[in-house]
Amino acid sequence: MELPKAFVERMQQLLGDEYPTFEHALTHTEQPVSIRINTSKGAQAPDNATRVAWSGGTGYYLPERPTFTFDPLFHAGAYYAQEAASMFLGRVIEQYITTPVRYLDLCAAPGGKSTHALAQLPEGSLVVSNEVVRQRAQILAENITKWGNPHSVVTNNTPADWGTWHNYFDVIATDVPCSGEGMFRKDETAIAEWSPANVAHCASRQEGILADVWNALRPGGLLIYSTCTFNIEENEAMVQHIVDEYNAIPLAVSTDPDWGITSALMGDAPVYRFMPHRTHGEGLFMAVLRKNGDANDTCGTVPNIRDKKKKQGGKNKAVPIPREVKEWLSSQEYTIIADETSITAYPNEYATDMQAMQRDFNVLHAGIPLATLKGRDIIPTHALALSTTCNREAFALCEVSLDTALTYLRREAVTLPTDTPRGYVILTYQGFTLGWVKNLGNRANNLYPQEWRIRSSYNPDTIVEAGVKGKM
Repeated sequence: MELPKAFVERMQQLLGDEYPTFEHALTHTEQPVSIRINTSKGAQAPDNATRVAWSGGTGYYLPERPTFTFDPLFHAGAYYAQEAASMFLGRVIEQYITTPVRYLDLCAAPGGKSTHALAQLPEGSLVVSNEVVRQRAQILAENITKWGNPHSVVTNNTPADWGTWHNYFDVIATDVPCSGEGMFRKDETAIAEWSPANVAHCASRQEGILADVWNALRPGGLLIYSTCTFNIEENEAMVQHIVDEYNAIPLAVSTDPDWGITSALMGDAPVYRFMPHRTHGEGLFMAVLRKNGDANDTCGTVPNIRDKKKKQGGKNKAVPIPREVKEWLSSQEYTIIADETSITAYPNEYATDMQAMQRDFNVLHAGIPLATLKGRDIIPTHALALSTTCNREAFALCEVSLDTALTYLRREAVTLPTDTPRGYVILTYQGFTLGWVKNLGNRANNLYPQEWRIRSSYNPDTIVEAGVKGKM
């Protein structure tokens, strides 16, 4: 790996005598492999894993890289493959968020920090995950759906769009687009695209993103600012900009010296740098700031529906909810809405909010999409099967082997045992839900989402699973 000359010169100035050790770590060591397990689905850590100390209790290093694409438990949402340093979000949440909140992950794709927030935030919190790039937003929606938490919304909007919901969010996480210096070890494209001009462009863009969304954060609320880059302009200087421009208050996060986290390289604000020669992870910068003001003076509410013209071409008229659908959820704490084409369940405390978001934003996923309606047919959704609130006792289950699971995930024809009941059947692998088939007796229709299917070929003898387990 050959680093850009200008990057080397800049980092030598920042790190001084530490630079040779930093460069060696960046160019001659392999990135660690880490995952977070989904305890809400009963997942347990692999036997050979070691804990990521700052992750909030669910992050683990693996001794070797699994073939994630061919591990059915990855597709079942039993775990998420996430870089270890990014799991520092768990430490921030542990220290500063103890009651349910409304949380916006503004630049959320592909979903690592959003799924972490869904796992770590107090029960009853709402997580809105937004991504401005349509293709990346679709990947984000897939990963949030697989994680299975019903207190989630995925949108494809700009920061300025969300800025119109004044004072609504208690927490906004901004993992802003950056120059990606922290990704050099695993992404040669990041090296090829790097330049001082791009650093300056990213810093300017970050200022614009913060300006667009600032009004959506309530007084007293938290801004979690992060990048995956090393330079001052996008990190310490941006924190100082937030302090100067918005009168925000930087907050300290308690850490253990053994973690090797580096403090500020400029100024004295409490910030947290993960450098590859000091910490077991990739490059990350994170800071936490509180918006000035008294939260009791201004409480954000959902904009009144009378204040906006209702979108045309949206939901059809409401229709009665089929009785059997109400039995598909393991909890009755949901508001179920049906129209002529679909049925969706929203958590009671956020039903109004989620419906207002459907009105004001480009929503790709919200709550629990339960079913699509085609004539008299009620077709359960893949999101329902993967939801932690799916009542599995309402459906037939069929446990399958690794080979059958991969056949299913490739959306190929699967063969079920002869005693499998007819109708909609949930396939499971090691107890974790994979999705639906419709058993017709002589054959079974594979209902795995076409756009999610595994497209690459594989050799069964080379598959390495992550070793995540279910509760026994």
